[in-house]
Amino acid sequence: MAATVRRQRPRRLACWAVIAVLLADLLALSDTLAVMSVDLGSESMKVAIVKPGVPMEIVLNKESRRKTPVTVTLKENERFFGDSAAGMAIKNPKATLRYFQHLLGKQADNPHVALYRARFPEHELSFDPQRQTVHFQISSQMQFSPEEVLGMVLNYSRSLAEDFAEQPIKDAVITVPAFFNQAERRAVLQAARMAGLKVLQLINDNTATALSYGVFRRKDINTTAQNIMFYDMGSGSTVCTIVTYQTVKTKEAGMQPQLQIRGVGFDRTLGGLEMELRLREHLAGLFNEQRKGQRAKDVRENPRAMAKLLREANRLKTILSANADHMAQIEGLMDDVDFKAKVTRVEFEELCADLFERVPGPVQQALQSAEMSLDEIEQVILVGGATRVPKVQEVLLKAVGKEELGKNINADEAAAMGAVYQAAALSKAFKVKPFVVRDAVVYPILVEFTREVEEPEGVRSLKHNKRVLFSRMGPYPQRKVITFNRYSHDFNFHINYGDLGFLGPEDLRVFGSQNLTTVKLKGVGESFKKHPDYESKGIKAHFNLDESGVLSLDRVESVFETLVEDSPEEESTLTKLGNTISSLFGGGTTPEAKENGTDTVQEEEESPAEGNKDEPGEQVELKEDGEAPVKDTSQPPPPEPKEDTAPEGEKAPEEENGDKAEAQKPSENGAAGPEGVPPAPEEEKKQKPARKQRMVEEIGVELVVLDLPDLPDDELARSVQKLQDLTLRDLEKQEREKAANSLEAFIFETQDKLYQPEYQEVSTKEQREEISGKLSATSTWLEDEGFGATTAMLKEKLTELKKLCQGLFFRVEERKKWPERLSALDNLLNHSSMFLKGARLIPEMDQIFTEVEMTTLEKVINETWAWKNVTVAEQAKLPTTEKPVLLSKDIEAKMMALDREVQYLLNKAKFAKPRPRPKDKNGTRAEPPLNASASDQGEKVIPPAGQTEDAKPISEPEKAETRELGTLWLGMWMLHWPGVEPEQKEQPAGQKRPSKNDEL
Repeated sequence: MAATVRRQRPRRLACWAVIAVLLADLLALSDTLAVMSVDLGSESMKVAIVKPGVPMEIVLNKESRRKTPVTVTLKENERFFGDSAAGMAIKNPKATLRYFQHLLGKQADNPHVALYRARFPEHELSFDPQRQTVHFQISSQMQFSPEEVLGMVLNYSRSLAEDFAEQPIKDAVITVPAFFNQAERRAVLQAARMAGLKVLQLINDNTATALSYGVFRRKDINTTAQNIMFYDMGSGSTVCTIVTYQTVKTKEAGMQPQLQIRGVGFDRTLGGLEMELRLREHLAGLFNEQRKGQRAKDVRENPRAMAKLLREANRLKTILSANADHMAQIEGLMDDVDFKAKVTRVEFEELCADLFERVPGPVQQALQSAEMSLDEIEQVILVGGATRVPKVQEVLLKAVGKEELGKNINADEAAAMGAVYQAAALSKAFKVKPFVVRDAVVYPILVEFTREVEEPEGVRSLKHNKRVLFSRMGPYPQRKVITFNRYSHDFNFHINYGDLGFLGPEDLRVFGSQNLTTVKLKGVGESFKKHPDYESKGIKAHFNLDESGVLSLDRVESVFETLVEDSPEEESTLTKLGNTISSLFGGGTTPEAKENGTDTVQEEEESPAEGNKDEPGEQVELKEDGEAPVKDTSQPPPPEPKEDTAPEGEKAPEEENGDKAEAQKPSENGAAGPEGVPPAPEEEKKQKPARKQRMVEEIGVELVVLDLPDLPDDELARSVQKLQDLTLRDLEKQEREKAANSLEAFIFETQDKLYQPEYQEVSTKEQREEISGKLSATSTWLEDEGFGATTAMLKEKLTELKKLCQGLFFRVEERKKWPERLSALDNLLNHSSMFLKGARLIPEMDQIFTEVEMTTLEKVINETWAWKNVTVAEQAKLPTTEKPVLLSKDIEAKMMALDREVQYLLNKAKFAKPRPRPKDKNGTRAEPPLNASASDQGEKVIPPAGQTEDAKPISEPEKAETRELGTLWLGMWMLHWPGVEPEQKEQPAGQKRPSKNDEL
């Protein structure tokens, strides 16, 4: 037996280990049961959440509004967000930051920085010499980078989502403009890290809008491609997107709907803000003209007045969208002078005439990038708040040549809803219907390197090479590998943007540096020295363009191969087992093509490796290769046709895909045969005992960021700590305000209660005077010294008052509870007594309760009656101002004890089995069945005429009646006693069905 236990112990330990892992997973998921999305606009943001029971809901802020201004007011001792900060913009415009997203990822010499200074001259921007960026200089002690300000806003958005979801949230999907480059996207990710958010994805806002549109119209999507154009004009920018919807076949879920971004066009500065600034300038000019003869200062020099004018311009723009004219009014604009002027829609359109001329620009860019015409567009849908301006719709309708513009989407919330759907799809806590999203690369990315080449005359020269990693409008996320085959020593290569000719000169200046990173490799020569007998397969650089559109260099490897004579028969069992385990977990000598799950596409050095738009994500491996095996392939050497082979390989089955990769490059796959055809495993053991052994050496990588350096780890840690300190300060301030409000509310409420009859009845005059005096003293202290009191002092004062009033409140609460509790106790005692009487009526033959059980119940009933009568009598003798002896908790305890005894007996009756009936010598029942007919029973009971009734003939019916009454009574109790449900049991075959009384 002991041996058996020892053998089972490892299995038990394994089971406990599995259970522990599952519990750990459940605990990990418990923190991520809700996810959120933040649609981060220039002027306002929309926050949405998904949690169990709340699918895709827009979060309401503290003012119960569905959108929140992206505004922060930073003072020395407090911060304001949202509508509170927007209200502070007039009182303290210098400390109120708005539209700061325009400064993300931009250096100080960027034209957008100069534009921001011109638009908001009240803000002081200081120079950061380390990163060549700017800071907001609030005061001599307070300065914040745009990333830190955005981190504050993201942290505030999370607090709104957590309050709405009533649980902590860490996972989020954040929307960014489609035209954000690598530096701008990294800046948003850094801001999210400062806020403590785990970013599941940075999704382009146009992609999120398209996803929301497709999710709610899933049934309308079929195999026929539908091309929809979304025209999104928001506050700060305009983006036009062409999206193709259709169902595609996926390996995991069969036919599923898909959206593919086909074309993108944008204008970084065309939006509602520029229109409002034009209106503000117009209103400022009108106000100056009204005060021209009063030698007054220019209103443009007054930041508060300009903040008032900008708010009025925002209101005016909205009203003129529905009215031909409106009166602009500002009370006390400057120097206590009111402003009033009439503005017409015609004047507004004249002010913004050049802006309206730029409306068709993004449409043309999107069509050019998609290589489509307007005839192929089925519908044009408006998105964004600025598209409500009538002139914008008029110009756009003329540009697209459609009968009407689509308005069948929520222009403000579509991006937030699409982003939160993506967040639920990416989260492990939710399962949503699949919707394939294929986003597109707006800015192409290429690799540049220089190597020595030998001319025919023997002269060596340098040759500059370019390889396009991610082509314009190609899909992402995607992984790619580029192989350098002609380097045996350390070298450098550069990652830069590709052809940006589609951008204008001004857009190129705003774009910033076109050089991304210089990669310096260290250890290439050492890897060749370590493996002199191995054949080099090149230096492989693995690139990843992730779901957020952020490029990263995962690793660089030096790969070698050699032939090893190894007979399969001589392999030990442990070796085979080790190889099997390695293959299961992705280790061993897996070929490069299978390692990335892709086909290899080889290209010659002299031709650039252009990407194809139709390449699926993670399906292409680029090679900078000039070896002889390239010429043996059936495809011609130019790069574009070679890249076209990738989708074909992806459509084929998995085994076939792997075979193609092996056939194309036999030198990299040991499983390929001499003619490039993989032999069967049995033939390989016999015909080709030699196998290829692969060695991979990790190459050291040094990255030199050229566009905008990321914050160093120590700087990032300091920024995180700075924001945490500010958040802690805000929480402490809120806690102090809450304590002060609680103390003040308790004083007022208690003073009012002292005059109520129910409180005066249970207290003496002296007690009330003592409490009133203490309340008045605390109120005076709160008015005089409360402003400087700490949170601990306020809580201590409140605790003292509650302790003083505790007896008074306790007596009042007990007297309120007595009637209900005593009535419930009386009801329970009466029902328990009736139950006991019914239980004793059951005949001995059918009795299911023992005498001890019934005696115990009787004892509890009697003790409860006695306690109740004695305690109520004692309470009646006590004065009302004394502590009561009749307590509600004691009444509840007596009720629970009595109910427990009755529940025990009822549960026993519920599962008790009926005893068999005694039979006479002839095998018949000794008494008439309960369901016998009335005529049969009448013949046995009614005596003949002229005879008196005898006691013997009626004795049997009396027993039957008693048994029926007892069983009926017990069944009714089982039905109506709380917490007991009668069990429905099937009637066994061959057994007589009981009567209705027995069923109850």
